[in-house]
Amino acid sequence: MTSLRQFAAMRIAKFLLSVVSLLLSESVPILGQDSSGEGIMLRGDRPEIAVTVKDPSGQTISTAASVRLSHEGMPVDQGATSHGRVFFILRDLGSYAVIVEAAGYKTAQKDVNLTVAMKSEVEISLQRESSSGGTAGGPSKPLLAPKARDALMKGLKAITANQLEEADKEIAEAMKLAPGHPDVLFGQGVLFLSRQDWPQAQSSLEKCTQIDSGNARALSALGMALANQGKYEAAIFPLEKSLQLEPSGWETRSTLANAYYRHEQYEEALKASQQALTDSAGKGPQIELLVAQSLTAVGRYEDSAEALREFLKNHGDRPEAAKARRWLDNMARDGKIRKD
Repeated sequence: MTSLRQFAAMRIAKFLLSVVSLLLSESVPILGQDSSGEGIMLRGDRPEIAVTVKDPSGQTISTAASVRLSHEGMPVDQGATSHGRVFFILRDLGSYAVIVEAAGYKTAQKDVNLTVAMKSEVEISLQRESSSGGTAGGPSKPLLAPKARDALMKGLKAITANQLEEADKEIAEAMKLAPGHPDVLFGQGVLFLSRQDWPQAQSSLEKCTQIDSGNARALSALGMALANQGKYEAAIFPLEKSLQLEPSGWETRSTLANAYYRHEQYEEALKASQQALTDSAGKGPQIELLVAQSLTAVGRYEDSAEALREFLKNHGDRPEAAKARRWLDNMARDGKIRKD
């Protein structure tokens, strides 16, 4: 059976759209406010996160702390505390991670699930770093300066509009202003992915994940860049790690299933592709072909044929239907399945 290159290309396109839509979510941080300033904040019908950062004694932290928000593993906003408080007004409901970093303290994180458009109070207590070393997660990620962030956002918008020359210009400006920032490196990696420049994407995303090792989307993108160069063994680790951080990423799981298959880990490929198909909830019907491939690889020919027949029944008008019919014909010709 041939590779699913068309499916892989579609996965990358969908991945890019999901990445950029998350990065461009119109969250508006209200910085430098303590509780007395809350009355002037115009939330409307948007959800809000109010973060209070405390030191080990239980008092609000006296030094400025960096607070980042991520949504489904993607950074969406950042700010600095004033009097131990910082506020974010967001566009979307859902699950967010609040990550706090401050000099001399260990990085702390708390998850919050916003189900209604109201204020959610999040209190995070920091622990001091031991004198023998820093945090296990590596160095803290610095704040992204406003001009660099604006250039990055403009570059990502240009990618969504397929204006790659404009994207090049804006991402280059962001790199000039903040060359080592993981968000900018991630944006650069996304741009290279959109150009299908896999080696350059790999280089940018490796640098990003070395700094921000908990970025599930960057790890997923790195795995895609590696897989599209045929580096399937190397792709498996970042894809697996991405799924540890964000288990619901079906696009990542289907990429991992393909990497397992190409690396001849057929049992793992079967399990991952079946899970990806379930998690996609009908959004990735082409995964059925990867399931069929994996079933064939483990010798379950009739099950593979049934999967292909089901695909043809439900998606006979898709371009991949001809491939599914050919695979069925080949298995029947070779005597591996009964002839219809």
